[in-house]
Amino acid sequence: MEQESDRGVHVLFFPLMAHGHMLPTLDMARLFTARGARATIITTPHNAPVFQNSLQIDAGSRIDLRTIEFPTQEVGLPEGLENLDMVTTQDIQLKFFRAISMLSRPLEALVEELAPDALVADIFFPFANDIAAGHGIPRLAFHGTSFFSMCAAESVQRHRPHERVSSDDEPFRLPGLPDEIMMTRSQLPDELKISVETDFTRLLKRSYQAAGRCFGMIVNSFYELEPSYVDHYRNALGKRAWHIGPVSLCNRNLQEKARRGGTEASINGHECLKWLDSREPSSVVYVCFGTTSKFSDAQLREIATGLEASGQDFVWVVSRDRKEEKGKEGEGQDDWLPEGFEKRIQGRGLIIRGWAPQVLILDHRSVGGFVTHCGWNSVLEGISAGLPMVTWPIFAEQFYNEKLVTEVLRIGVGVGARRWARLVGDFVRKEAVERAVKEIMVGERAGEMRGRARSFGVMAKRAVEEGGSSYNDMGALIEELRTYGSG
Repeated sequence: MEQESDRGVHVLFFPLMAHGHMLPTLDMARLFTARGARATIITTPHNAPVFQNSLQIDAGSRIDLRTIEFPTQEVGLPEGLENLDMVTTQDIQLKFFRAISMLSRPLEALVEELAPDALVADIFFPFANDIAAGHGIPRLAFHGTSFFSMCAAESVQRHRPHERVSSDDEPFRLPGLPDEIMMTRSQLPDELKISVETDFTRLLKRSYQAAGRCFGMIVNSFYELEPSYVDHYRNALGKRAWHIGPVSLCNRNLQEKARRGGTEASINGHECLKWLDSREPSSVVYVCFGTTSKFSDAQLREIATGLEASGQDFVWVVSRDRKEEKGKEGEGQDDWLPEGFEKRIQGRGLIIRGWAPQVLILDHRSVGGFVTHCGWNSVLEGISAGLPMVTWPIFAEQFYNEKLVTEVLRIGVGVGARRWARLVGDFVRKEAVERAVKEIMVGERAGEMRGRARSFGVMAKRAVEEGGSSYNDMGALIEELRTYGSG
């Protein structure tokens, strides 16, 4: 229900140019406008369709969209490479983040022109602090991850436990956390393990320092999911944060769910749902590793063989570049699949090449488990759907998220990935894939995990409803923004 007093609050959103950051930002903007605020999202020309297509569905939306040029030419990037999901090498990644650091001036010009009441800027834009301060408005940071992973990262940064072990595989405890969490050096991000600073590690350092000094953090989570870590972050670490998630639950429009992200799914949504409709309840495992994860042909063959051996029905999403490779080489040239695989799994397996309507699939009654790379958006969508998970972390904060799912929430099992890798994931054998899929789909333990997962799914939906924990935290945040500077 709109609150009259909130109508004047205008919030400017500036997400990192990557689907995993843009999609929750769009959802956040919807949540703010549902409470009577106004929202403007800033992005670049090639990313604008992600928002435009979704906003066309929202009749009478109070969300505006503004674009700023992305300096591809200035840093030597190909024309149109404006999204982190398109990055394929470390060299291109460095150029991409160099371009991002050049967006300070156009952002400042828009803040000057639009005079918003608050700026919600991605954690990777440390310059947002100074711009907001210069205009007398609060800067909120959005990291797009869990309270647990932020607490875990803070523990590693403060205590440096990985520096006191003798090998990459020797376990160590993360000090100061509410639970006993063990990790290895091989599971930590590269930037924590190198002694020489690079442009990228300097950016990360500036980003986290700026986030620590800003007005506070907006977190896509809900209190009931990780209560001890919400309290630890706010109280023990003394940081301001508001949990307003799961933000994806604001999408109740079927058309929007099917085209989430402004991209047509590679399979007709109706076709996919029709296939799922023909399956038994909780009988299908959904396998998807997000938009940025890359696997070798050999690894894809192991996944295919493991899925086949598991005996479970499945929907498997493989990345868009595999689809493009097939298009270049002609029909029947899927060298990354075992010979005769598609024929053998006909009727019990569905392969989607490219983009999939993930939220629709996860919410379907026939889906009973989720194999995920542990990107936070995917984990939270799986939790909201009440599904147990096979965890296969690759990079970023995904190994922290795996610990939350498998050890704190106890709604998943690890596939056995042990090494953090910037672009291509750790190699996992087919036997491990088969074992983990069976473990979340059949047997007594699978039933226990499913029961717990379903209870979290119910809590997630309650959290965003009127009177729920995230609904109330959102109200408290809007009230703080409304009265900012008036005291």
